[in-house]
Amino acid sequence: MKKVLLIDDDASIIEVLRLYFEKEGYTVSTCMQGDKAVATFNVAKPDIIILDLMLPGMDGNDICREIRKNSDVPIIMLTARTDTLDKIIGLELGADDYVPKPFEPKELLARVKAVLRRSEKSATSAPVVEEVVANKDVIEYSGFSVDKIKYVVTVDGEEIYMPPKELELLFFLASNPNRVYTREQLLENVWGYDFYGESRTVDVHVKRIREKIENPEREQNWSIKTVWSKGYKFEVR
Repeated sequence: MKKVLLIDDDASIIEVLRLYFEKEGYTVSTCMQGDKAVATFNVAKPDIIILDLMLPGMDGNDICREIRKNSDVPIIMLTARTDTLDKIIGLELGADDYVPKPFEPKELLARVKAVLRRSEKSATSAPVVEEVVANKDVIEYSGFSVDKIKYVVTVDGEEIYMPPKELELLFFLASNPNRVYTREQLLENVWGYDFYGESRTVDVHVKRIREKIENPEREQNWSIKTVWSKGYKFEVR
């Protein structure tokens, strides 16, 4: 039975979502105060979090940041704001999806199921213990490697931390060097056909990856290139 944690300061939203999720067989935990959210998460150990952006005590972005320090649990952000910047910030902090208020509970439930499917697929694709690494799961170039079994990126001998979706995007591009992919193709191949996001999601993730692996002060014969009006490619020279 999957466990969901609802974090929202609106009691009516909490109650409606509790009914919907319990009817679908989920175990539901709730929290209405931002400053208690991380502690509630540590106790509840949910499979997915529904997180409101505007909360008393600690806002949703700060909560997401704190949880991401130690956990990759899927997070869907909720907000009544319409500012695109809020969505970009949430995605940069590691949110998996973003739902504006007001919303239909059925749509949110569908998004939860989609995010959980992607999360389970990622988890089962990499065994906990693997003595022999198959070549297809490790991409290597001069001074660079990305290991999809151990979920490790190495640049010039240094391990670089990346959230799972950043690593999966990098792995996909690096697996197909010098090939241009549109944002829509990257969404389909990395996030899945049922992803509810938009092409801006790809831009945010590419920006974060570049900041972590590219360094203009050292010679690199590889990089992620923007192909204007088209998309992105992992260029190997």
